[in-house]
Amino acid sequence: MFVIPSVLSVDSSLTSRTPEIKKDLTTAIIYCEGNFGEIDGKTANGLIRRSEKYEILSVIDSEKAGFDTGMVLDNKPNYIPICRNLNDSLKQAGTVPDSFIFGMAPSSGMLSKHERGLILEAMSHGMNIVNGLHEFLNDDPVFAAACIANQVKINDVRKPRDKKNLRLFSGRVSEVSCPRIAVLGTDCAIGKRTTANIITKALNDCGIRTIMIGTGQTGLIQGTRYGVALDAIPSQFCAGELEATIVEAFENEHPDVIIIEGQGALSHPAFSSTAFILRGSCPDGVVLQHAPRRSTRCDFDQMKMPDPATEINLIQTFSDTQIIGLTINHEEMNDDEVSTAIKKYEDVLGIPATDALTRPPEHLVEMVFSAFPELQEKLGTVA
Repeated sequence: MFVIPSVLSVDSSLTSRTPEIKKDLTTAIIYCEGNFGEIDGKTANGLIRRSEKYEILSVIDSEKAGFDTGMVLDNKPNYIPICRNLNDSLKQAGTVPDSFIFGMAPSSGMLSKHERGLILEAMSHGMNIVNGLHEFLNDDPVFAAACIANQVKINDVRKPRDKKNLRLFSGRVSEVSCPRIAVLGTDCAIGKRTTANIITKALNDCGIRTIMIGTGQTGLIQGTRYGVALDAIPSQFCAGELEATIVEAFENEHPDVIIIEGQGALSHPAFSSTAFILRGSCPDGVVLQHAPRRSTRCDFDQMKMPDPATEINLIQTFSDTQIIGLTINHEEMNDDEVSTAIKKYEDVLGIPATDALTRPPEHLVEMVFSAFPELQEKLGTVA
C-alpha cells in the first residue's frame, strides 16, 4: 500500500500547473476514487508512472484531491493533479479530454451502480471510455446506445479476439534466439509491471534493444506494443496466445532481449497466470519481485506471504529456468531498511538484488549482464 508522505501539504502551485500536452498523445483523465496510490488503483498508478499513448491531465479521487500524483506515488512532483470529481477534472483540463480511463482493478472486475452512472456521464461530455475490467461495456445495451448517442467509443481492453482466432501453443517460442526474461513475483499487485518497464528502459538506454511483452490490462493501456490480457483468455489458449505474441515481437523487432510482464504468483492459489507465462514464454531467466514488509497476500489476509527462497524453488521446479535476481517492493520500508533487505537477500539467496524504483537502473542492467554475458559483449565491453 502506498502512503501519502507526511511532509506533503496541499500546494496550489502543484495542482494549478497544467502539463504541456504532447501532440502525438491522446488526452485523458483517470477515475480512481478512493484508490489512487493503493493496490486496487494499480492501473492509475501505472499510467501516472508511464504512458506511451495517453497524456494524463488529472486523476479523480476525492480522498486525495489537491495533491500532486507524483508526490503521492514517488514523493516527486509531476504536476498532474488529483481532482475531487469529474466536474473539477474537466474544469482543471480547460477542455474535454479525449478519453476517460477507469483506473481501478478491483478483485470483482465489475462496475458498481455509481460507477456505471459516472461513465455514462463522461460519455455524455463526448469522452471515449477506456475500460480494463472483466465486464465488457460494448456488450451492454445501455453503453452501446450511449456510444451511438454521444458519438464515442469504448475500448474494452481485456476483451480477447474471437475464439476461432485464438492460438494454441506450437513450440515456436524455441525459435526466439534472444534471451527471454520474465518478471514474476511472490504476490499479485507487487510491482512486476513497473519493474519490467524499468528493466526494459534501462537496457534500451544502454544500447541493448529490448521489447516488453504486456500480459495485463494496465500494460496494454500504457501503450505496450505487444501484449495480451492473459487473465481474460480461455485457459486452453493462454500459453499459445502468449507464445504467438512473443514470436511476433521477435520477428518484427529483432530485439536483443524480450522482457515478459508477470501476473499473480505461481504459489498463489487464486491465480493461474504465472503458470501460463512460464509455459508460454519458456523464459531463459526470471527476475523475482518481493515485498519484505507484506505479511499476508494481497486481498487474502488469511494467507501468509511466501519466503522468496520457497518461491524460487517452486518456479525452478515448475519450469526449466533460472532466477537471475530479486527486486524489492519497498512499501512500508525506509531507505535503510531497503539497503538491509538487499544485502540480506543477496547473502541468503546468492543472487543480485535491488530496488527498481529507489536504486540506480544500472543495477538492473548488471543483473541481466551477469546472467547473460553475451549481451554485454554486444556493446563491445569486457564481460
